[in-house]
Amino acid sequence: MYKVVSRFKENKHTYEVGDVYPKEGAQATKARLKELSSTKNKYKLVFIEEVQENDKG
Repeated sequence: MYKVVSRFKENKHTYEVGDVYPKEGAQATKARLKELSSTKNKYKLVFIEEVQENDKG
């Protein structure tokens, strides 16, 4: 699971800081996840970061 850390728009959907990426019902490629989670993109900004889900058991 990924959390948005910088606001961005993708396919007519705006992701706000704190949103889960990708939105429900959507899928992202490994390449897209890598691009958004690094500065190796057009804007040289990190847009998402991986979040580890805690076991609630």
